[in-house]
Amino acid sequence: MARWLSFFAEYDFRVEYKPGRLNVVADALSRRPDYAVKTTDANAIGVVRSSSPSSSIYDEPKAAYAHDADTQQLDYCCAPSDAARRELVPHLRARVHRYRVHDGLLFYSAVDDNADRVVVPNDHDLRLRVMYEYHDAPTAGHPGRKKTYALLTRDFYWSHQYKWVRKYVRACGSISMDFVFGLPPDAKQRTGVMVFVDRFSKMVHLAAVPAEVTAAQTARLFVDMVVRHHGMPRDIVSDRDPRFTARFWQEVFTLLGTRLSMSTADHPQTDGQTERVNPVLGDLLKSYAHSFSQWSECLPMAKFAINNSVHA
Repeated sequence: MARWLSFFAEYDFRVEYKPGRLNVVADALSRRPDYAVKTTDANAIGVVRSSSPSSSIYDEPKAAYAHDADTQQLDYCCAPSDAARRELVPHLRARVHRYRVHDGLLFYSAVDDNADRVVVPNDHDLRLRVMYEYHDAPTAGHPGRKKTYALLTRDFYWSHQYKWVRKYVRACGSISMDFVFGLPPDAKQRTGVMVFVDRFSKMVHLAAVPAEVTAAQTARLFVDMVVRHHGMPRDIVSDRDPRFTARFWQEVFTLLGTRLSMSTADHPQTDGQTERVNPVLGDLLKSYAHSFSQWSECLPMAKFAINNSVHA
């Protein structure tokens, strides 16, 4: 210190205070990038407003924060108080400077960029809903896991996010289909049920069909009952039913970019999802229908009962 005082004594200079906001060329220690105040570009605001998902996808995390202990802690401790931050558990305290609260939403920002992401709490159904918007929605186009992850992390964040995306994409688009025939004719002379099973969520969709249902009718049911809810699957697992192997059916799948995976004849284990649903469906229809011709009216309740049950 004495050496520097002696050195500067040789010069006639004036000490002038310069506010920090004007001192843009500061040293690295006092200007750590992860502590810098972020400003959002006006053009970026316009893009977000025009292409972001519906507001409900941002409203749902707000409601779910109340049921997640970690986000509750972060929400409280994002206030500029050292005492509040000391109350955080260690794994959250180390990264608390990356979080902020705005308009009731908790945001996270990584070290390597300045983009704020909405924190999704530990809610399984909500995370699936968010991933659906960035993978299965028509505007997403069913990309692979890396592209889905890149799209998702533009706007949302939660722990182990890549593992969630990898599991979701791996199970995406696997649908089982089968027919159940031999039922008594209903009021519209339909004697069969078309069974669709999403092999990831185990969700079941049912449709009453006539015995002579065509490939074109089956394709329409597929679009109305599966694609509308789950998006376009990557493959279909079915038995060797001629309704699935018709030329028109194959052309439909070729045009849509979906592969039809045939199960081995007389070995329905490959199509095990629907093979397990079929006997359960038969028992439910027997218990619901007051007369043999009313079974088709009970399909909505049968569908709800199956989907509301716990699956292995």
